[in-house]
Amino acid sequence: MNRCRLLFAGALCAFALNGIQGFAQSYPARPIRFVVPYAPGGSANMLARVVGQKITNYFGQQVVVDNRPGANGHIGMEIGAKAVPDGYTIVLGYISNVVIDPSLYRHLPYDPIKDLMPVTQLASTPNVLVVHPSVPAATFKELIVYAKAHPGKISFGSSGIGSIGHLTGELLNRKAGVDMVHVPYKGGGQAVIDLLGGQIQMMFSGFSSTLQQIKAGRLRPLAVTGAKRSPVLPNIPTIAESGFPGFAATAWHGVFVPAGIPKGIITKLHGSIVRALADPDAKEKLTALGFEIVGSSPAEFAVFINAELKQWGPVVKASGATAD
Repeated sequence: MNRCRLLFAGALCAFALNGIQGFAQSYPARPIRFVVPYAPGGSANMLARVVGQKITNYFGQQVVVDNRPGANGHIGMEIGAKAVPDGYTIVLGYISNVVIDPSLYRHLPYDPIKDLMPVTQLASTPNVLVVHPSVPAATFKELIVYAKAHPGKISFGSSGIGSIGHLTGELLNRKAGVDMVHVPYKGGGQAVIDLLGGQIQMMFSGFSSTLQQIKAGRLRPLAVTGAKRSPVLPNIPTIAESGFPGFAATAWHGVFVPAGIPKGIITKLHGSIVRALADPDAKEKLTALGFEIVGSSPAEFAVFINAELKQWGPVVKASGATAD
């Protein structure tokens, strides 16, 4: 009797395994929903649509971008995290929703580590540190010297508490041993306006928001926050090469799927996305939007996320920032 039960159990396992393998081999057999936790029109939406169109061409199945804005991206992330794990719902994750918000919010409607599986980091977006011309610093090193000599006298703006611009400033405070005061705004646009007017002295800004002002000489760029120099401003050094080795603070987007999806489906998805990112047309469009293309493996992305959690969690805690 026991031998029969073992044989029956083995047959069931083999049947299930063959079913999963067959399911992965036939994937995708219908359209894929690409949940974007933000409203249409922004750079994140454009990133998803460019990549989604290329995946459509590759798979021969429509990738439908489903914008689900609200609650700082949490609504869309929850939809993606709690979807059926069959590969037909993928979600666009952002640095805030994956590695910052777990420390910023006491209660999230999803667990970015337990409920989601990383597929690939699509792209990163470094910021540029810009100062008002009245700031007596022509280089990043001079800024740090000035900040140390005038604690609490330099204010930096951001698009809000917990934003990458805010936390980059807090990270610099920790790394450099300076005391620069954060001024949160309800959006990056108003922060730029006040920076131009001299109400605040500096800001970690996206290139698209300040590049024209930099070229016109209304703002002075001192450093970029990425691990390498940006082709947008190739003559501006990184913070890392300006005296703080290893310093890197970039916004980034990646593709995630609900936990429990078969490995074969993740492999197929990853392959299609990397192929999409390598497409010359996609590269041109995304580069024009300020994205630096990545296309990491699922394992590499998981390691990267873990490192980001370790970096930003203590920064959020030290800043005292909370969002609920």
